[in-house]
Amino acid sequence: MDIHKFIKKRKYLIWYVKDYDSLSPEAIVEATLNYGDWDDVQTLIKIMGIKEMAKIFRKQTNFKSKRCNYADKTKRYFELYFKKYA
Repeated sequence: MDIHKFIKKRKYLIWYVKDYDSLSPEAIVEATLNYGDWDDVQTLIKIMGIKEMAKIFRKQTNFKSKRCNYADKTKRYFELYFKKYA
């Protein structure tokens, strides 16, 4: 399964988009970590690999980036999670 098939099966994660094939991996990771449940996160890790997801997450949450759309609790949890497992 690729990430676009993954997100098409989980439209509730990114309900405001009509063209799921045009979504970037960054958008899919952000939506999954923000709105997905634990099974969604684990499935995406199996598809992408934990190191790639961690790389995307760290890039999105880097202070040098212009925006960060993660809730504080979500951001802190996945900072610790990826630090330990990636």
